[in-house]
Amino acid sequence: MKVMGIVGWSGSGKTSLLTQVLPILQERGLRVSTMKHAHHWFDVDTPGKDSFRHREAGASEVLVVTSSRWVLMHESREEPEPSIEALIERMTPVDLLLIEGFKTHPHPKLEIHRQSEGKPLLCVEDPGIVAVASDRPLPGLAVPVLNLNDPSAIAEFILGYLGLRRD
Repeated sequence: MKVMGIVGWSGSGKTSLLTQVLPILQERGLRVSTMKHAHHWFDVDTPGKDSFRHREAGASEVLVVTSSRWVLMHESREEPEPSIEALIERMTPVDLLLIEGFKTHPHPKLEIHRQSEGKPLLCVEDPGIVAVASDRPLPGLAVPVLNLNDPSAIAEFILGYLGLRRD
């Protein structure tokens, strides 16, 4: 399974870009999954739901199933956060896994950068960043700079970089 990360500062547009690139990759015939690193306070479950009550009562895992999807919630409690490799192993193999976040992991990553945010470029310190998608030209970088407003070109870059070609 090929992996490409999407990283950037909070509010840079990582999720927006992913939701534009995903349909393009799927139109090319690729099976694509995503993984998103969330803040520690994020929860998919809500108080009052049966699944919440199961977890609060001590269940290690709760599997919620409907006719259209299922979700497995694993309670870490005293366990450390699992490694990205362990999480990937739990996923069904696909052609491409796009990972939002996990910016310190050494997988290949595309940085999203908006100059208006006033944040420093991550690629200067991170050799895992293979390209930057920006809303402004960034001359002099050691990696390719892509137009953040051209999701088709970004999808093509990902396909080319990872050696994935499907139509």
